[in-house]
Amino acid sequence: MSKEKKSERKEKLFYRQKNGYDLISEKERRLCEDYCQGYMSFLNTARTEREAVREGIRLAESKGFVEYKPGMPLKPGTKVYSSNRGKALLLAVIGKKSLAEGAVIAAAHVDSPRLDLKQVPMYEDNEICYFKTHYYGGIKKYQWLTIPLELHGVVALRDGSVVDVCIGKDKSDPIFQITDLLPHLGKDQRKKSSAEFVPAESLNLIIGSIPDKEEVEGRTKLAIMDLLNKKYGIVEEDFLSAELIAVPAYDVREVGFDRSLIAGYGHDDRVCAYAELAAILEQDKPEKTSICILADKEEIGSEGVSGMKSRAFERFVGDLCDTQKVKLEHCFANSLCISADVCNAFDPNYPEVSEKRNAAKINYGMGICKFTGHGGKSDSNDASAEVVAHLRRVFAEKNIIWQMAELGKVDQGGGGTVAMYMAERDIDTIDAGVPVLSMHAPYETVAKLDCYMTYKGIKAMYEETTPAEK
Repeated sequence: MSKEKKSERKEKLFYRQKNGYDLISEKERRLCEDYCQGYMSFLNTARTEREAVREGIRLAESKGFVEYKPGMPLKPGTKVYSSNRGKALLLAVIGKKSLAEGAVIAAAHVDSPRLDLKQVPMYEDNEICYFKTHYYGGIKKYQWLTIPLELHGVVALRDGSVVDVCIGKDKSDPIFQITDLLPHLGKDQRKKSSAEFVPAESLNLIIGSIPDKEEVEGRTKLAIMDLLNKKYGIVEEDFLSAELIAVPAYDVREVGFDRSLIAGYGHDDRVCAYAELAAILEQDKPEKTSICILADKEEIGSEGVSGMKSRAFERFVGDLCDTQKVKLEHCFANSLCISADVCNAFDPNYPEVSEKRNAAKINYGMGICKFTGHGGKSDSNDASAEVVAHLRRVFAEKNIIWQMAELGKVDQGGGGTVAMYMAERDIDTIDAGVPVLSMHAPYETVAKLDCYMTYKGIKAMYEETTPAEK
């Protein structure tokens, strides 16, 4: 057999991944850049789930979406959204086909790991005033020491009014910080494991140090509280009904001489949330109804009224089904959901935690996770072979660059997404999203090409006309 024939057989029979930049044209590289500029702007604006929902509504309304009202007429091409308490968002574009034939759903989350203020957060120690925090989601606590922090959120007053708070985002604003021990005195600290390096109760924000002129106990706290009262009209008791969040005060920036990467806070999972949002905003009259979910609380198990376990999703889709006299369970049974969440990217600095053959790599496209979970696939949706094959076909037809992904070595650790909660509703579901370096750090990194291909992949599924085999 000739050398050429052997090469042909190998090319035909072997699976070989290729770097995305070896596959895309110059025109598509420009489209990728344009898309990523829009994403970077979104990420700079949306530092919390409330801000992501607010920005999502603004973008949706600019594209003709209107707030859904029960009983409103719905026809193919109607674009509606529903805000769930300002912390989660549901959008839909009504399709040509009946909802009895199912919908195409993309579900992401817009909450990210952070530091929440405790309900009684303010105290003074040695004439320095602090806020106590309670970390939210999975973090490495030591990564939050000494970095600049912003304060975002709301204070709900007893009279029902709500005060918006955003301090540190504007360059003229002050920032906040958690101190660390100097290395000269860190002998005992260095003996501790990374988990013990800083106790959770030591994650306290410095918020001021000038004492009030009045000679009273707690003079610094009094001076700071006086400033807050004058600016926001609040008293200390109002912290009891506040949701105030400390997030990294970092601008989103391009990384590398070639600017191929993006660094920012909250890629997990706003990078996928923006991808599905951008994709649904481009839908006009899809064959099947397109639905976009921007959920809250995924980082703590999708709990609560704004998380994916909430019945808010059933209420929204159920209302849409009622207008067509379709049973919700029939719609779900014929639907397909992309659980749009990030996966870990293979990091050459830490190769020991990944299994190279099944790890996602930057610049290799959208990462498809057949399952997540941990160990023996516990706490995971394990998508069927038929669902994976359906994505393979659609992505091949639409020239989507993608790769299979796995969350590290089998017994190394693990994690979850909203996928299993969608599957519990009898919806075929698969995880797919952007590979991330330094996931859950205050400053995460993603590749522009992977961001763009995730958007293209979700858009392709919204526009798919042939249903997956059941």
